[in-house]
Amino acid sequence: MVTAGINYAPSRSGTFDLAAEIAELKRERNAVILAHNYQVPEIQDAADFVGDSLGLSFEAAKTDAEVILFCGVHFMAETAKILNPNKRVVIPDLDAGCSLSESCPPAALAAFLKKNAEKNYYVIAYINCSAGVKALADVICTSGNAEKIVRAAPPERNILFVPDQNLGAWVMERTGRKMDLWRGTCYVHAEFTARSIRRIREQHPGAPLVAHPECVAAVRMLADEVCSTEKMVTFCKDSPAETIIIATEAGMLHRLEREIPGKTFIAAPAEHCACAECRFMKMNTLEKACDALRDLEPEIILPETLRARAELPIRRMLELSR
Repeated sequence: MVTAGINYAPSRSGTFDLAAEIAELKRERNAVILAHNYQVPEIQDAADFVGDSLGLSFEAAKTDAEVILFCGVHFMAETAKILNPNKRVVIPDLDAGCSLSESCPPAALAAFLKKNAEKNYYVIAYINCSAGVKALADVICTSGNAEKIVRAAPPERNILFVPDQNLGAWVMERTGRKMDLWRGTCYVHAEFTARSIRRIREQHPGAPLVAHPECVAAVRMLADEVCSTEKMVTFCKDSPAETIIIATEAGMLHRLEREIPGKTFIAAPAEHCACAECRFMKMNTLEKACDALRDLEPEIILPETLRARAELPIRRMLELSR
């Protein structure tokens, strides 16, 4: 098969063949591959940058590549497009959604703000939301910078934090700033319970537990550290512990094992399964990533008026996060 001047071997069955194909396509397309920490290992290994939403937002904002292949869920690829209107942004699977993003439809948020106009809300939107919700926000945040963003909010304004109520509650605990919280959760992190955490801690006595702030309060209270996925890397590097329990989506363990060899990382069990995996993140595969680079689709397309409005609160976040 010959496409755009590139010769491909007929077999695409092996990970090595696909990785080589992707590397060749990336050079031909002048592309950059961004992958979230929760992606499957082979996608992480093929990526130029692996990180959390904040780190990937910075990379998307500064890249000089003509094509961005964003291996994550839909709202993440939208964010890359918002920051790069003149670049082509593609995603391996267009149906890779997010339960948290879907919990806050733009129309529902717009109706709520209209109904409660007298509160003059300052809307802080967790980056795990659609472009439509971002366009209604005053500023965006991630789990890594949410505390800083909330502390920088105008003191005279009421804050509405959307869409993750667990992250919002954690930030309120950290800052003492009262906020109204949208009733949304990540279905993966909501599966961690105090019972499942106590069970794994009994099996690994002495091992510290690191939990994502999207976890419920009962889990956060049992953790030795509550932080974003990026800060998990720092914590695990600095910790003297040889075994560490990780309470977030299980894809994070691949990055930890790759960057911190010699330590043992245990995936905290969800209430109903041995480890927590996001079905949406796992919709992306190495073969789909290869196809997306070859065909330059599925492509993220946004109306310019929506994109431009959504860019403002993201840029505000990036400025506050430097």
